[in-house]
Amino acid sequence: MATTALRSAARPRTSLYEWLTTTDHKKIGILYTISSFVFLGIGGLLALGVRAELAQPGLQFLNESTYNQLFTMHASVMIFWVIIPFLAAIGNYVVPLMIGAPDMAFPRINALSFWMVPFSGIVAASGFFLGGAADAGWTAYPPVSSIKYSPGPGMNLWIVAVILVGTSSILGAVNFMVTIFRMRAPGMTLFRMPILTWTVLVTSVLVLMGTPVLTSALVMLFIDRNFGGAFFDPTLGGSAILWQNIFWFYSHPAVYIMVLPAMGVISEILPVFSRKPLFGYKAFVFATAAIGALGFSVWAHHMFTTGSVFLPFFSVMTFFIAVPTGVKFFNWIATMWRGQITFKTPMLFAVGFLSMFLIGGINGVFSAPVPVDYAIHATYWIVAHIHYVLFGGSFLGIMAGIYFYFPKMFGKMLDERLGKMHFWLMYIGLNLTFLPMHVLGLAGMPRRIADYSPTAGWNDLNLAATIGGFTIGLSFIPFFWNVFISLRSGEEAGDDPWEANTLEWATSSPPPPWNFDRLPAITSERPLFDARHGSAGKDHA
Repeated sequence: MATTALRSAARPRTSLYEWLTTTDHKKIGILYTISSFVFLGIGGLLALGVRAELAQPGLQFLNESTYNQLFTMHASVMIFWVIIPFLAAIGNYVVPLMIGAPDMAFPRINALSFWMVPFSGIVAASGFFLGGAADAGWTAYPPVSSIKYSPGPGMNLWIVAVILVGTSSILGAVNFMVTIFRMRAPGMTLFRMPILTWTVLVTSVLVLMGTPVLTSALVMLFIDRNFGGAFFDPTLGGSAILWQNIFWFYSHPAVYIMVLPAMGVISEILPVFSRKPLFGYKAFVFATAAIGALGFSVWAHHMFTTGSVFLPFFSVMTFFIAVPTGVKFFNWIATMWRGQITFKTPMLFAVGFLSMFLIGGINGVFSAPVPVDYAIHATYWIVAHIHYVLFGGSFLGIMAGIYFYFPKMFGKMLDERLGKMHFWLMYIGLNLTFLPMHVLGLAGMPRRIADYSPTAGWNDLNLAATIGGFTIGLSFIPFFWNVFISLRSGEEAGDDPWEANTLEWATSSPPPPWNFDRLPAITSERPLFDARHGSAGKDHA
């Protein structure tokens, strides 16, 4: 028995086994990235199905029921299984390195948080093979999401899946907060932490405050659908408006959950490629905290047309929440002002983020005046807005982070020519897809329709949007080819290929399992810059 046990212990573990059972935050960050790209492919195909159907009037490829499933699952996959996990991937890999920690505070919980993501995504997508996926929109408004109007198993599977992925987010948020507060290296005070770490911290607070509220709504909806509950059924004494209040109390802060870490990524990239420190570091920290606080005060601007919310308050707060974002834009522009800018691929995506998120922010403020909101509510203007925020903002920020941190993760440089080809195809496709949607919204095209009249005047703009959508899909070909050839035979990156400022670049590429052999002295928010220029004193082990 003892000999068998010793032989079993001595048997080398396969690489696959190591990856499937790892608790190393760096490997988990890479696993999050792989999972997110898989679901990006699924969500992207669903989006192309929607755009193919809308390219011309008439039902071309899909019936209305299938169309409802496609747009519902597209939005759900992109939000819950692509953007949020992508940002968790960057946070998992980078935050412990940035603060000089050897790992996350709770490595096994970190692994559990990851594995709940692909599992829950499979649960949600399984509806396609079990009689029909969720079809009530990602907002799942009752009574559309009730058992009467959505009788198949898809909505039940969607509810369970979103509860699971929300639980994953809560566990991850606790892990990030404990790691940041309790595991910083000596000298790493709160106001010496990188901005990306600050944005992950504020995001974690938003997750902890908002996600349990959404979970409560999902549990109530599940009870209504399956056990005769009446939380959201007005005919039995419930309230459909109750769902909207609870749902948006989470889902508007969720926009900042999806944007703040991307803002943090951009705030690390712009100083490096401008050869300047970030302008207004403390103002940036306070603006980040202000966005987190104000994020819970504007949820009802999604409900102006219900007539059940206090319009002046939520209108004013919608204007106010643009102020801290404006502070950030001022700081980003001032960081680049008169800098020695080099437009490497991460910088291109960062500047693309600035231009696209600016449009997304401005067209969102159009929803603040109540009369304007009444005109554009539930039109394609809102579709344009959310895509400029989440695709033009969050996703371009994610891609900037992937190009920036790929050398650290794998020790190889990505090809610049292919990277720039990827950026320009995506940037052109993004605007060709979503810019016409502003005009469609102003022309009165409702969102979530599978067909429209050939006399409505929307044909050409919808065709342009469809061409743009396929251009976005095409843009990923040079990216994946770039990753493939770089991993096989790419240029060696070295420890610090960008001459960056923060601690993750002070270790090898890729880092050892324990992260650091030695750390530079930390006397400012730019310890590596200080060490490089001899302004931080001697290193300490």
